[in-house]
Amino acid sequence: MARSCTEPRTGPRGRMDAMPSADPLIQSLRRQPLLVVLRPRTPLAAEPQLLRLQALGLRHVEIAWQPGGGWAEEMAALVARFPELELGAASVCEPEGVAAAAAAGCRYAVSPVLEASLLSAAAARDLVLVPGVMSASEVHAARRLGCRLVKLFPAVSVGIDHWRRLREPLGPPLPFCIAAGGLAPADVGPWLAAGVDAVALGSALGDLEEAWPQLAAAMPGSLAPP
Repeated sequence: MARSCTEPRTGPRGRMDAMPSADPLIQSLRRQPLLVVLRPRTPLAAEPQLLRLQALGLRHVEIAWQPGGGWAEEMAALVARFPELELGAASVCEPEGVAAAAAAGCRYAVSPVLEASLLSAAAARDLVLVPGVMSASEVHAARRLGCRLVKLFPAVSVGIDHWRRLREPLGPPLPFCIAAGGLAPADVGPWLAAGVDAVALGSALGDLEEAWPQLAAAMPGSLAPP
């Protein structure tokens, strides 16, 4: 029997590649479809920002992975200090980053690229890895590899209607989509309305207090007053 184009790919000996369950992260993002990406000099330097984000009710935060010693240990300290946050590793492009994220106890890791070896390394450590995609071919490949979440990156380069335009030619179900790259707080509501499932904000987030009214309007009831 022919496999459907949405069926996960099997391994070289016919074994289905074991992917960790993405359900908890997907369910959390459905409740609050926003992620904030921080790029501190070291993970512990992000603690003041994490305290403020937590006070505002923001739940999903990515800390950019950096090669070299100390990142995993500091990230593990943040995971322990902020159990109510869904902390993940951002910008993971190397197996070392996957290993560091898993060692730190991150709930997930996010990559700007789609690479089967990274997905395998993450699966071996029971770590959810969200790959970056842009083209229809990349979305199709991610789906065949068993990815239930993808990051549309850089979202600003493809435009707000890009994901919706992929639905008919690729067919359902598309992976859960996080739009990321170049988006600002004012973009969250329109991009969600256009069909992506969540939005990630990085340097364009700006001042949290100024951004709060736009974010609160895009996600009614999920944020605390500033």
